[in-house]
Amino acid sequence: MAQLLPLPVEPESIPSPDGAALARGVARVFHDLGYSVLLEFPLGIARRVDVMGLARDGRMAVAEVKSCLADFRADRKWTEYLAFCDAFYFAVPETFPRAVLPADSGLIIADRFGGQVVRPAVAARPIAAARRKALTLRFARTAAFRLSNTFDPGLPLVQDLE
Repeated sequence: MAQLLPLPVEPESIPSPDGAALARGVARVFHDLGYSVLLEFPLGIARRVDVMGLARDGRMAVAEVKSCLADFRADRKWTEYLAFCDAFYFAVPETFPRAVLPADSGLIIADRFGGQVVRPAVAARPIAAARRKALTLRFARTAAFRLSNTFDPGLPLVQDLE
């Protein structure tokens, strides 16, 4: 019987840890920075950001979670998120090859337990007032629907948000 040989795998294409675990760590980082946090936040343009933070003063931060290099190379939607935040970060595991990430974005190194901002986000162009208001209302409504669903799972998670 022939023995099967393992397929060659590039180390940078192996996810570690998974995106959900990284998002949890990023949520903790954002919380420590003073943001209220939602995961998988719908922007209203048929796009969802991995982690959205809303600060007390109305500032908004977005983190795009990338678990491996293959994930980064396959997904270029993140450029569409820049108009929806005051601060944009990539969040990656310690083993991620950081040199491929754009230098003008913030960088968070994370794992399932937390993380650290290793490069602050560059000040972005201010969000237009009407968009900021719409995003703030969407953030509040999304959070309220998700909270309502915890005590009544029969309720929809989203209602007229898209």
